[in-house]
Amino acid sequence: MKPSRVAALAAISALCLPVLALAAPDSNWSGSGEFGLANATGNTKSLNADAKLKLGYEDDTWKDAFFLDANRAKSNVKVPVYVNGVETGTTDSYETTANHYDVGGSVGYKFNPRAYVVGAARYDHDDFAPNRWQEVVSVGFGYILLKDARQELSFEAGPGYKRYQPQTYTVVDSTVTPPLVTTVIPPKQNEAIGRGLVNYKLALTDSASLQETFLAEVGNQNKYYQNDIGVAVAMTKTLALKVAYENRYNSNIVPGTKHLDSLFTTNLVYSFGGSK
Repeated sequence: MKPSRVAALAAISALCLPVLALAAPDSNWSGSGEFGLANATGNTKSLNADAKLKLGYEDDTWKDAFFLDANRAKSNVKVPVYVNGVETGTTDSYETTANHYDVGGSVGYKFNPRAYVVGAARYDHDDFAPNRWQEVVSVGFGYILLKDARQELSFEAGPGYKRYQPQTYTVVDSTVTPPLVTTVIPPKQNEAIGRGLVNYKLALTDSASLQETFLAEVGNQNKYYQNDIGVAVAMTKTLALKVAYENRYNSNIVPGTKHLDSLFTTNLVYSFGGSK
């Protein structure tokens, strides 16, 4: 990860720390931090780190949410060896195989306990996805369909605007000798979109809970869908173990990429605030 990206993530985390420190159990602030790490050495070598930070604020007037997700992995992979443009074999190399982070938030103003108007923004960067980065802003209407002691179901919908950079890719012309390899940098894209968000929370038992979030950003050029589902089991009032499964789908892709990216994680979770 470039130093500028590390500095940006560090700055965002630093801004969140005062909130984490000041939030009391009876505060309108709530949130959680997650971290997971897998490291293998010896006959194989790999490193995978996953981190998430979520903050929420809700009172009689406001319903706000902020998040930061990051995932990075390195492992031994087979890399082609080229001589005069011709592949002659492969060699082992310790390479970055995943580098993704996503940061954003929303601010909602309530008309009543269930209905609110919301503005949202999101920035997504992925070195290996069909789009290297995406910037999205939107406004819309939100409604809490169901909320009781056991479960909560809400949705948000409205228009928005997206800018994104399709991933750089290579084209090989094998009709000439040696083969000609051309690097293609697609132009940046922008379009109006429709945004939809569905959140569902369910207390399975006194110590286990399920949460699912579905996000849709639909435009004429690209349709982006993301679904996150996870189950957390509490060990103490503030600590839990969580298993989660995330899917991210882009309808418009460049050569060498796939429509669907999936991520399975097992993380340690620290929660604070009014609702855990």
